[in-house]
Amino acid sequence: MREETRGAGALDGSMKSIVYTQTGAPEVFKLIEREAAEPGPDEVRVRVIVSGVNPTDWKARTGSGDGATLPAPQVPNQDGAGIVDVVGANVTHVTPGDRVWIWDAAFKRTEGTAQELTNIPARQVVKLPAGASFDIGASVGIPALTAHRALTAREGGPDELGPGTLAGTTILVAGGAGAVGHAAIQLAIWSGATVITTVSSDAKAELATRAGAQHVINYTTEDVVARIRDIDAAGVAVIVEVNPNVNIDIDLEVIAMGGTIAIYAGSGSEKLAFPERAIMMKNVRIQGIMTYTTRPEQKHAAVHAVSAAIRDGALNVGEENGLPLMRFPLERTGDAHKAVEDSAVGKVLIDVASA
Repeated sequence: MREETRGAGALDGSMKSIVYTQTGAPEVFKLIEREAAEPGPDEVRVRVIVSGVNPTDWKARTGSGDGATLPAPQVPNQDGAGIVDVVGANVTHVTPGDRVWIWDAAFKRTEGTAQELTNIPARQVVKLPAGASFDIGASVGIPALTAHRALTAREGGPDELGPGTLAGTTILVAGGAGAVGHAAIQLAIWSGATVITTVSSDAKAELATRAGAQHVINYTTEDVVARIRDIDAAGVAVIVEVNPNVNIDIDLEVIAMGGTIAIYAGSGSEKLAFPERAIMMKNVRIQGIMTYTTRPEQKHAAVHAVSAAIRDGALNVGEENGLPLMRFPLERTGDAHKAVEDSAVGKVLIDVASA
């Protein structure tokens, strides 16, 4: 067994971390300095440059709302990108100095990405393709892996996306201006699909168009069902659904025979009511999506496809690509969480360190 490998710029001693010890509002966050831990034999220590914030992050911080005390201090945020600092003895796929992106950092772990250095299981550290920015790396974890699973949940569909794998397929993305919707549009276009998306304003329509959607419908002013039937009379094969309680009746009207409605978001408290016969008559699959709990082979396929899409220049962020970026420094992690909780349009990022 070889010894751990350290980069020339490896940081020892203290580092800055955001932690919380009880659930609640953003005010539970504290900026502290603590010692940087050494990685285990199957871990990678990453110097985080950019941390991404997702709805799942503020929901984890909020908990049940009763201010429960945590068993150990928790560093928030699942997604991030940075530079490999130290690798454990068993790690061979990355080396110190590599630029990488991180997924599911804080899932069932205390070490998220809102800190200068974080130790991550090696399989959750992926090389960034040449030329890809840290902003892209910090934006693809939860959103793009969720979108990949939604787009591959259809019976008879591909297990892994790639050029041509969705050729001849029409996809509907509900809420195309959100982070998951944006990733779903870009992954579906990269894979050869015809993409329809729904939005609530002209400004969001412009963002969805910049993301690459061929057909954008403003559901506040247009007849969604009529528009979709004009585009594809046979219906859409997959619906990437962000608001099933509101959209289920429309979804069932426009879904194709044997199609899939992939649900990745919801209030958590409401119950979904739907006309049973409509689902039965079309043999529709209602598929729940939670990227954390996808099967290992599904997660592997998603990570592989997302990396390939980044390499091909198919996954991009920034306002010019339909996903505006809102930035905060590490000490304002609470404000970053609040922005996501308040439904900021685009992607919220935290600048942890300079490259």
